Amino acid sequence: MLAVAASMTSASAAAPRSTKAKAAAGKVTKPKTAKTGAQKPKAKLSKSAADTARDRAVAGAVRAAAGGWMARVYAQRNYAPLWASGGRIGPAADTLIGYLADADLDNLKPSSYDIGKLRERLDAARGGDPARVAAADLALSDTFVQFVRDQRKPREVGMKWADPALKPKRPKPEAVLRAATFPKSFAGYVKDMGWMSPRYVELREVSRRARSGGITPAALLRLRLNLDRARLLPGPWTRHVEVDASSGRLWFYEAGTTKGTMRVVVGTRETQTPMLAGTLQWAILNPYWNVPDYLVRKNIATKVLGGRTLASLNMEALSDWTAAARPIPASAIDWPAVAAGKRELRLRELPGPANSMGKVKFLFPNDEGIYLHDTPNRALLTKDDRHFSNGCIRLEDAPRLARWLMGKPLSPGKKPEQAVALTAPTPVYLTYLTVIGSGAQAVAFRDDVYGRDGRTT
Repeated sequence: MLAVAASMTSASAAAPRSTKAKAAAGKVTKPKTAKTGAQKPKAKLSKSAADTARDRAVAGAVRAAAGGWMARVYAQRNYAPLWASGGRIGPAADTLIGYLADADLDNLKPSSYDIGKLRERLDAARGGDPARVAAADLALSDTFVQFVRDQRKPREVGMKWADPALKPKRPKPEAVLRAATFPKSFAGYVKDMGWMSPRYVELREVSRRARSGGITPAALLRLRLNLDRARLLPGPWTRHVEVDASSGRLWFYEAGTTKGTMRVVVGTRETQTPMLAGTLQWAILNPYWNVPDYLVRKNIATKVLGGRTLASLNMEALSDWTAAARPIPASAIDWPAVAAGKRELRLRELPGPANSMGKVKFLFPNDEGIYLHDTPNRALLTKDDRHFSNGCIRLEDAPRLARWLMGKPLSPGKKPEQAVALTAPTPVYLTYLTVIGSGAQAVAFRDDVYGRDGRTT
């Protein structure tokens, strides 16, 4: 620990005469210990004033030494140090040095960060000289920015960017340090590695355990691939939704905390949920379900030829895929041609309790036809393996996600296909993380359902 606590002193009080003796003299008074107690807050104020004076001295030294973009960031906080308090370097410095020492967990080189020189700066600052504390503070910030930029540098892992604005780039130095000044606790931000996704932080710890316990080269490659997928996800200070198609789970984050998590049903091996990032923009209340062509051909047409009616299936046929499409009677359809794939037909399931979309679906523009939606089929959500959908994401608790996305409870009423713009368009990231983040084993993997990890271990 680099922080050194300042000492406190308190005055001693003289022992009071006994109350009995004072009563005999007709002078019953309160013990003088009350006076001593009144002096203690002065000692606390004295310590606070001393710490404040030290911080001001360090801030002055920071102002004199900082330059360029770093000076702009510190200027916004009146040049108050980030890593020091009361004129002493705090515990976040030790946390950072620990990250640098095991940067190989991030597939980075510890030698890139000159840890020895940084420690020399910290040793020089231990005496409390404001100029040396300021120099250490600036050196820590500089190294921190370098590490975060390296850690967040994206790798190519097959993610599709439906919203090009979300495609990550190596962050600019000023943006990295400025983001670190927003949380209430800077030390907590560093300790929690708040600039990275919690999924990444979990996998990094798995990597540490795996290396100390021994790991095969093939397993190490697979672990690194998963880390690179998680590297693309934002930290919890960015408002966003994450869906992991391997575990069948969803999380949503805001202001540095997990606002909620739930189970989801995702695509099968044949109808995979892609790795995809976009921006949720709309909620559709009481939605129709436009049945995919292959289901119309293989499923619905077969049922109709077997004697079922579209009404019994709660469906209707439409003339085309335009907004002006009109309903057409089932009797006017060449069902054998549909079943044989010789005729394309637009079918949609009508809103209602049995509708596959449930009460709401959440849309984000993408070419894959993927969205998040409610579901009446609750049984599949209780299974350990939840790969059952046609690629879209079925939500365990759509009303809860709706309250967070829309800022109010879900109230669909009865009107079909109501489009409601989200008050705050929200990024959504669909990823695929096969590493199991907890358990007794050094490292374990879920079944690679989609075959994206390549060679398995």
